[in-house]
Amino acid sequence: MNVRLIKMTSAVLVSGLILSGCENMSPQTQGTLAGLGAGALAGGVAKAAGMSDSSAVAIGMATGAAVGYGVYVLAKHQATERQRRVAEERARLAYQQMSAQRRAAVKKHRYIAVPTVRERDSKGAQSVMVYDTQTQQIVGNNVYDVKQAPKAGTVSKYDTYTAEYMGGGA
Repeated sequence: MNVRLIKMTSAVLVSGLILSGCENMSPQTQGTLAGLGAGALAGGVAKAAGMSDSSAVAIGMATGAAVGYGVYVLAKHQATERQRRVAEERARLAYQQMSAQRRAAVKKHRYIAVPTVRERDSKGAQSVMVYDTQTQQIVGNNVYDVKQAPKAGTVSKYDTYTAEYMGGGA
């Protein structure tokens, strides 16, 4: 294996570990840094695998854009009592109205994401909370402000939870 690739990969991984603890960074900064790191790593791996320079750069740029966007769309903050109450009501209603077949399909992910009310300091187009279909309660006390409201049925990552967005509401 190429020594230069090993050094570059190590630098990207160490940088990622150092920066992952920076909670005070804006979502835009987090997205940019994550995108740059992932893009550099993907491009380096593609080049090491024997791809041409232009193909490796294209793969690196596409990976960087996808990762950067995924991190950029979320801002996380603590829910107000009102946001938590509304999300809990919407999640219970959405889950109760599902057919047995639909509930079985949702259990693959275990979690659903539901819109809640946006507060004055909300940064995104939609405020979302995550609901656990097994315990039948909201997970934690985090609200995720998303840049653009997801389409119903979209499966996304909210911190460590993979949840299907139920849509509707706020």
